[in-house]
Amino acid sequence: MRTYLSAALIVLVALLVPASAVAYWADRRLGDADHYTAAMAPLAKDPAVQEVVVTQATRALSGQIDAGPFQGAVDALLADALRSFAGTPAYRTAWETANRAAHTAFLDALNTGHGDAVTVDLAPVIAQVKEELMADGVPFADRIPETHLSVKVMEYDNLGDLREGFHVLQIAGIWLPVLTVLLAVTAVAVAVRRRRAVLATGAGLAVGAVLLWAAVGVCRRITLDDLPSDVDRPAAAAVYDALTAFLRTTAWVVLAVGLATALAAWLVGRLRRTP
Repeated sequence: MRTYLSAALIVLVALLVPASAVAYWADRRLGDADHYTAAMAPLAKDPAVQEVVVTQATRALSGQIDAGPFQGAVDALLADALRSFAGTPAYRTAWETANRAAHTAFLDALNTGHGDAVTVDLAPVIAQVKEELMADGVPFADRIPETHLSVKVMEYDNLGDLREGFHVLQIAGIWLPVLTVLLAVTAVAVAVRRRRAVLATGAGLAVGAVLLWAAVGVCRRITLDDLPSDVDRPAAAAVYDALTAFLRTTAWVVLAVGLATALAAWLVGRLRRTP
């Protein structure tokens, strides 16, 4: 019975590894403004995301300026200015400000049920571009009004289900990972042959890590396939990868810990058999 109980606990540990990682990620990473902003910050240098920002902002700004016969030249000038601005520290600061506001809107949508997409308001970016253009003496730059442009980076259906699932993960938060560790320790403690139990537990952790890695990959494909046609897929893929980077790193760390634990238990057994 002790052997069966230990085996059942090890299987449960393997299944709880991906659930624990997702729960912790939702509560402490996705649900925290600082961590969310830090995860999105590298996207300021991503070419696909930059192109979406430049295209959308150029379209919005050109619609605010009536340059008459010079409209084409002004549009080209705006696009060039935006592309140049996208590589500056000021752009990265404006990007982080916009994403912090997007995080607030995302949590508000989850709490109130309003909205069906994750958007980034480019108002800070556009305001900074206007200042840069005016400082450089670009014609018509002073005519750019305050513009709020929301770029859609993720869209989701069934917000009610998403809200309920997110709240469950937040509640699980830190407790599910703690429970997983306790079950792993218990699996070894109740086993008749503890060295073999340690080896099996390490293997279980490795299996759980593989399940987590596979789940992230499958969800990525499903998320991108379900996007509307007007959403830029390379940019959306970059956003998904940035937000789930913690899960992929966790999968590799747990895999390394599991394999190292199993290998150590196996080596101890081999050494004991050596005359």
